Amino acid sequence: MNASRAQHIARVILAEFDQHYAQFQRVTAAARERFCRADWASVQAASRERIDYYDQTVQATTRLLQREHGIADLDEPLWQAIKLAYVMRLHQHRQPELAETFYNSVFCGLFHRRYFNNRNIFVRPAVSTEHIDSDTPAYSCYYPMRDGMRRVVTRILDNFDFGLPYADKRLDVRNIMRFIRQWDAAQHGQSLHLAVLNFVFYRNKAAYLIGKLVNGEDETPFAIPVLNNEHGGVYVDTVLAGESALANVFSFARAYFMVNTDVPAAVVNFLSRILPGITRADLYTAIGLQKHGKTEFYRDFLDHLKYSSDEFVIAPGIQGMVMYVFTLPSYPYVFKVIKDNFPPNKDVTRAQVEAKYQLVKQHDRVGRMADSWEYSQAAFPVARFAPELLADLREQCASSLEFEEDQIVIRHLYIERRMAPLNMYISQADDEELWKVVKGYGNALRQLAGANIFPGDMLLKNFGVTCHGRVVFYDYDEICYLTECNFRQIPEAPYPEFEMSDEPWYSAGPHDVFPEEWATFLLSDPRVRKVFLELHGELLKPEYWQAKQNLIKAHVYEDVFPYASRQRFPTQRDAISRQTENLKTKAA
Repeated sequence: MNASRAQHIARVILAEFDQHYAQFQRVTAAARERFCRADWASVQAASRERIDYYDQTVQATTRLLQREHGIADLDEPLWQAIKLAYVMRLHQHRQPELAETFYNSVFCGLFHRRYFNNRNIFVRPAVSTEHIDSDTPAYSCYYPMRDGMRRVVTRILDNFDFGLPYADKRLDVRNIMRFIRQWDAAQHGQSLHLAVLNFVFYRNKAAYLIGKLVNGEDETPFAIPVLNNEHGGVYVDTVLAGESALANVFSFARAYFMVNTDVPAAVVNFLSRILPGITRADLYTAIGLQKHGKTEFYRDFLDHLKYSSDEFVIAPGIQGMVMYVFTLPSYPYVFKVIKDNFPPNKDVTRAQVEAKYQLVKQHDRVGRMADSWEYSQAAFPVARFAPELLADLREQCASSLEFEEDQIVIRHLYIERRMAPLNMYISQADDEELWKVVKGYGNALRQLAGANIFPGDMLLKNFGVTCHGRVVFYDYDEICYLTECNFRQIPEAPYPEFEMSDEPWYSAGPHDVFPEEWATFLLSDPRVRKVFLELHGELLKPEYWQAKQNLIKAHVYEDVFPYASRQRFPTQRDAISRQTENLKTKAA
């Protein structure tokens, strides 16, 4: 009886997963049509839908098992039989790793964390994803030494259907050929060939072709961004080459790609080989499979704990009023726990903070907001916590803690990539480094505004500098949509002595923002002030922010791509510049 029941429940869980992934793929497959129509509002809505659907399906599955299959208290022998039956069904499956993660989510939604071990769930993977067959091969190879480079480039472009014709394919080929002639890695060799993934990577307003150039033992990754000119054609915007360039494309601070593949492991395996500096957790997350990204991260984290011995410590920088942040020095991430109590000037609740983090996950992060993995019931070895950290957590986050024998369980936390706090970076920066990060800080504010995001608390301590020198926002408790703000000019003081008062002479509503005030509390460092005013002085005027709001209200979606405008092919850069100015004029 138990054996047949185990088989039946395993079949039910896998069927629910298959239904989930089919819906995930329907949303993903429609990315081509959205790109073709230049329907950028639907692009953002689809991204939110795809993120939400996983949790909805897990919750529906747990209710189904409880209601129709009598699942209540844990029967471990039964669930170990269910797990074995489930594994047997995955041997011919095309997404076994995702199905394992789904199983974990369902089990964890049903039972207490004391049962979260490899006997009951997939702490370790049970099915290999190295060689899974697909209807469509993961990538195709092209041989310029045999067929000629120009013909190969043309063939690559011809092999992808974006639903629109190329506006000027000969110009695209000519631009790519000009790039290749200057590309050191593309100099001729007897084994020179290109391997290109057969799936288009759609994100925001762009479609990307991803591949690698192989020259002997050397492999160089590349990406070809294709854009819709919104006049019935597409064009190649540039070519990005090298691991650093593609690391920015797949950054944790950008929105998730839509990639229509039935074997995601094949895509991740290809990307892992050409981008060894990006973890599998980040790559799964980058293609919209963030739940399995969490699984990959947790497995790697457990391995790191096993082989390391340093202590968790308080994260460097100024601790925030809402989040308590700690880190493991040997591991490049920070762990963020919501504090039990906030000071009076923080008019926010725990639920609102959680909603802000969800907003960021669902939004276009434009390369300027860090993504985070959200975990519940996360266990850590208490012996690895520095005494002062443990004391702080007990004092400030007691409601989030539970102690079980030699473990500390944190009921809810966020995990993000560790960055150097911008205020600390600036304190040690030379003039050239200062100029770059102050420029990056202002650009972050501009690009967030273009994506309808206002940081709220713009103090430098709330921004970080990545290992690539990019400035990224990471403190979300005051974040809001830009269109919710009322940007105002400070009214003139009725009497000169009012300006010397500690209290403002003007009233301010809950949504009022006075950009002029930022000069006082953001730019107290004369070095920062000088560079900021030189590069971003207009950000201290309400008119700048009001103009951004007008663009958003006119449904003008600004271009924010993971490469500098100078990297665009000149002919395309000029056309885009004209198009952007026309849109801004129309909005105004």
